[in-house]
Amino acid sequence: MPDDAVGLIILVIGLAILLVLISSVVHIVREYERLVVFLLGRIQGARGPGIIFLIPFIQQAVKVDLRERFLEVPQQTCITKDNAPINIDFLVYSKVFDPQETVLAVTDFTGASQALAATTLRAVIGDIPLDDVLAKREEINNVLRTKLDEVTHRWGVKITSVEIREIVPPRDIQEAMNRQMSAERNRRAVITESEGARQSTINVAEGDKQSAILRAEGNRQSQILQAEGYANALQTIFGAARGIDEKTMALQYLDALKALAAGSSTKWIVPMELAELTRPISGAMQAARVLGEADGGGSSGGGNPSSQG
Repeated sequence: MPDDAVGLIILVIGLAILLVLISSVVHIVREYERLVVFLLGRIQGARGPGIIFLIPFIQQAVKVDLRERFLEVPQQTCITKDNAPINIDFLVYSKVFDPQETVLAVTDFTGASQALAATTLRAVIGDIPLDDVLAKREEINNVLRTKLDEVTHRWGVKITSVEIREIVPPRDIQEAMNRQMSAERNRRAVITESEGARQSTINVAEGDKQSAILRAEGNRQSQILQAEGYANALQTIFGAARGIDEKTMALQYLDALKALAAGSSTKWIVPMELAELTRPISGAMQAARVLGEADGGGSSGGGNPSSQG
């Protein structure tokens, strides 16, 4: 083999060794990462972010991700307080707050968290009746988060949230729930219908009441106007009667007697007041007759003396 080829091989090997040494010495840590450094097996602490220099073969590092992660717990069969089996699956959100404890306290955080979540779920659901499990999902999430966080806190991990994704009760319980919901909807429909009928009856009665009030008000106004008309007519009659004297009344009575005389009746009933009313007319007629006789006698007496003379 030529010496040039051997030298090239040695150069390539040297560069590879140098790159390995550099990569083991220089570490670039991102903002969301930390390096937990060990010196000859003893913990030195967490470092980062930025460029971290380590002594090869003497210092070792474990990289820890600080970003929030989620753990999907597969569907678990749980028994409620009233002995009803249900299937539940949920999500657990967690975040590392102490990288050193996360590396030192637990070997496999993901596996340990999944097993812990399953056992905690069964313990929590076992103390709750089925109706509360179905109705109080948010409260169950808070209880699970609190209980999980009590254990994971010593691992340097904070449980930020627990979300139940699905609750599947047995088929017979689902059918009973469907019948219950149907009965509840029918009950609400009957209540709504009866409430509508009651409101309709109230509205009709209120309308009749208002109509009766308006009719009564109209009758009252009509009676008032009629009474005012009668009062005005009487006032007019009284005003006209105030200007009529006894002679005028007597003449009207005489006109009435003429009308009666033109009829076929042979008997008349004359009121007593008629004599009083016709007395002035009778007096006037007698006075006129006396005056006429006096005028006639005077004219005859004057003729005799002249003839005699």
